[in-house]
Amino acid sequence: MMLRLFCCSLLLGLAAAPAPARAASSPFDLAGPGLQVAVRHGGRTLPIARVPNLAESDRISIKLDLPERQGARMLLVAAFLRGATNPPPKDWFFKSKTWKKGGTELSLTVPAGARQLVLFLAPDDNSDYDAIVEAVRDRPGTFVRASQELNQASLDRGRLDTFLRHIHRLEGSDPDRIATISPVLTQSLSVKLKTECLDQPTDLQAACLTQDREALLLADTHTSALAETLAGAPTDLAYRISSTRQAGYGYYSPYIGVVRDIARLFGAFQSTQLQYIPALSRIDDDRVTLLLNAAPSFGRPASVMVVALPAIEPPRVPPLRHSATQGALCAAPGTVLPIEGAPLVYATRYAQNMRLRVVRESGASLDLPVTADPTRGGYVLAAPAATWRGLGDTITGTLHGDWGFVPFDGPTFSLANPEAAAWHTVSRDAAVLPVGRDNALDLVGGAPACVDRITLADGRVLTWKPTGGDRLTVTVPVPPAAPDALTLLVHPKGGGEAVSVALATTTEQLRLDRLTLRARDSEADLTGIGLDKVTAVTLGGLALRPGAIVRADGTDRLTLTAADPEKLAALDPGHRETATVTLADGRKRPLPVVVAAPRPAATLLGLTATPAVTQHQLQIAIADKKVVPLGAALTFSFRAAPTTRLTGRETIEIATADGRLSARIAPGAGYAVQNDTIGVVKADLAATLGASAYGPIRFRILQDGVAGAWAPLATLVRLPTLDALQCDDQACHLTGSDLYLLAAVATTADFAGAVAVPDGFTGTMIAVPRPADGRLFLRLRDDAGAIATVTIR
Repeated sequence: MMLRLFCCSLLLGLAAAPAPARAASSPFDLAGPGLQVAVRHGGRTLPIARVPNLAESDRISIKLDLPERQGARMLLVAAFLRGATNPPPKDWFFKSKTWKKGGTELSLTVPAGARQLVLFLAPDDNSDYDAIVEAVRDRPGTFVRASQELNQASLDRGRLDTFLRHIHRLEGSDPDRIATISPVLTQSLSVKLKTECLDQPTDLQAACLTQDREALLLADTHTSALAETLAGAPTDLAYRISSTRQAGYGYYSPYIGVVRDIARLFGAFQSTQLQYIPALSRIDDDRVTLLLNAAPSFGRPASVMVVALPAIEPPRVPPLRHSATQGALCAAPGTVLPIEGAPLVYATRYAQNMRLRVVRESGASLDLPVTADPTRGGYVLAAPAATWRGLGDTITGTLHGDWGFVPFDGPTFSLANPEAAAWHTVSRDAAVLPVGRDNALDLVGGAPACVDRITLADGRVLTWKPTGGDRLTVTVPVPPAAPDALTLLVHPKGGGEAVSVALATTTEQLRLDRLTLRARDSEADLTGIGLDKVTAVTLGGLALRPGAIVRADGTDRLTLTAADPEKLAALDPGHRETATVTLADGRKRPLPVVVAAPRPAATLLGLTATPAVTQHQLQIAIADKKVVPLGAALTFSFRAAPTTRLTGRETIEIATADGRLSARIAPGAGYAVQNDTIGVVKADLAATLGASAYGPIRFRILQDGVAGAWAPLATLVRLPTLDALQCDDQACHLTGSDLYLLAAVATTADFAGAVAVPDGFTGTMIAVPRPADGRLFLRLRDDAGAIATVTIR
């Protein structure tokens, strides 16, 4: 009875109950003793902060760091473990009586077959050492599990500590910096951003982001052992964390979960002699600070602090990958090489000696230093601009460094050389700018990513934006009294020499070239110069309202929208009319118009999507044939409108509804005709539109230089990879990758009792309901209305 009462009190003191309110009662906010740990491997010695894993034959130096006037004698015990079902031999245990002269340090060699190294700190008693050895040898699996969980919890805490440290550095800085940097920071460290904090006044944002309210620490795919081993993992697949407003020692429920598990595992060992308490590790260089959530007892029962060192296993280098969301990069100081996939490169010092390795044409390599910056989402180049001279227009470099003692390579980047830029206007006419207006000038001949700023020769800074590929558009304001010649200066990043572009000015204020109108259209296009002065256009009593102006190749194109679209679309091809163009000063200009033939048009006739079949994976089926998985082989047919005749020489364009992604299918490269009215298209949308394409897609015909009307095609969805469904007596878990593409998982089509998958989920396993008939229903994030099913084999 006494033992039962003691165990119950221990569980209440060590572990949080499942309810969040009670979980927050045991924060790891008590600083324990310190350790100094170094590891020697293959002739090199590194502090423990730089060692992600241990290996056989490693030499480990462990020193207990106690104050000079330590009041209690502390026993330091080290134990190597070799598996849950294989008790370690007694000669794998080592002890240090730290109060004796020279006795504060252990020097250990990792034996063959060892898998974990666990440290125990306890008040000295001759019987304590034997009791610890007996406990470990009796149930080694308990301590194997404890080692794994404490290691993972310490790494997760390091991620959140890094987040909080950077947020506090932003306090009192530029008002917009927190709102700009915090989303990047949370993505780098896999911490869910509390977006409601960004709606608060600027001076309160940092406090809100770090106060003791619930947040989410997302699973790290690089170190997801905790997600796969913790009993009773929350069904929302995220580890709930709240931090104190001091932001140093938080109420982290991953750690509470670990403590709960350890308390359950260690409960059998509690006695009137010893009790075990977990210690998290905060590591700085060779110093390990222990963090406790319960005050140690030096009476009976005496407390034994349990500390885990990195696992003894083969190195697992970080799965760094190039962020697909980034645009072109420039080889200039301060450029960010965007990476994702491994938050530990930011939260730990495991990644060392990081360089961008560039190979010269001669074959010699050049290593350039980079620094990881989670607030910018990647590694930042530090090499001066002069480094890139003579390396060609495009430079290819690979991230390279050490992960602990092991060298590894990261992703490869293609960078534009700012020294190779040769900016110029797209044509001679484009270099002539009308006075008295803001001119949108297109420049070509370099990498927009390498442009630092664009100015006029008099120092005025101009606004500009990239427009794709090697082009950019700069707005050049030209006053009425501007000189005949202007000089534009394009300044490269890195402080190199600016590229000058010669411009001329003209007093020509207005030129009306052509009004283009096609039968069946509800819009028209007016081309010329100075079209910002056009306020209205009428065509045979039909009013056309001016819209957006686009300037390209020295010419304006003004879109005109009909007030009565149906009446305008009813005009027949060949119809002749004289339009009246009204200018801002009241003047009116006539302009003859001939209605051209209708744009090519088509309607969808048939569609077939053949999903890729992969072995050893669960197959996802979608009943709605208009919902197409990205990666499926897509074949569709269309019928041309009566006014359109197919020749087989036209091109078919496929694009997302928002126009951000598009691809063209050429004749013989996926496009063919059945006859002059029916065409057939075969497309690999993952290859043509890219891996980030999703949502409604459409198609149109491009014929004889005329772009046809858009027609709806399908809804594109991305699918996760599902490996298996694993069930035991207590729960079922669905494993796979890209699970963030799921919005919810259920066992019925009405999604009653569905499990929601949180935004930005990066884990590889989710807890799901047990399927009654061998099927799971999936709600896809790319199309909330599409229901997919997976049949469990």
